[in-house]
Amino acid sequence: MKKLVILGFGGYGKTIEDVVLSAKMFDEIIFLDDKATDSKVKGVCKDFEKFIDENTWFYPAFGNNNLRVEWIYLLNGAKAQVATIIHPSAYVSSNAVVEQGCAVLPNAAINTTAKVRTGCIVNFGAVVDHDVIIEKGVHLCINSVVKAYNRIAPFAKIEAGQVIFNNTFAME
Repeated sequence: MKKLVILGFGGYGKTIEDVVLSAKMFDEIIFLDDKATDSKVKGVCKDFEKFIDENTWFYPAFGNNNLRVEWIYLLNGAKAQVATIIHPSAYVSSNAVVEQGCAVLPNAAINTTAKVRTGCIVNFGAVVDHDVIIEKGVHLCINSVVKAYNRIAPFAKIEAGQVIFNNTFAME
């Protein structure tokens, strides 16, 4: 039985739960959160090690980009399996790279030769065009577009509906 432990019971955690349920990716979902008291919350985030086993994956569902990546590194250090969430309605080219701890939500698109680094959120309807590098911890908000030949800096947030035109950020 595949289990997902979502760290964080806020809006983003609930979004991840909804996406995972609709895609039938895991058999069981539980939350860890430092403040929430819902019946789905089974402890605080620092309790995560109690849940590590071969059938359990973890996803740090924190809107804070830096915190999300810090947790991925912490989970890796504890030998926990970090989930990458890709909804079936998203398009991810077979020539693209999506690293661990990313969430690619419904109707998002990641084009050929694009690279999406650790801990990124490619939100509903966001587009990553060809030859783009999205560095670690970036959040591409709903319906944002990053056109070709761009490198988005670590931990950046591209707002909803924003378009980054070709060659805006150097590929260095």
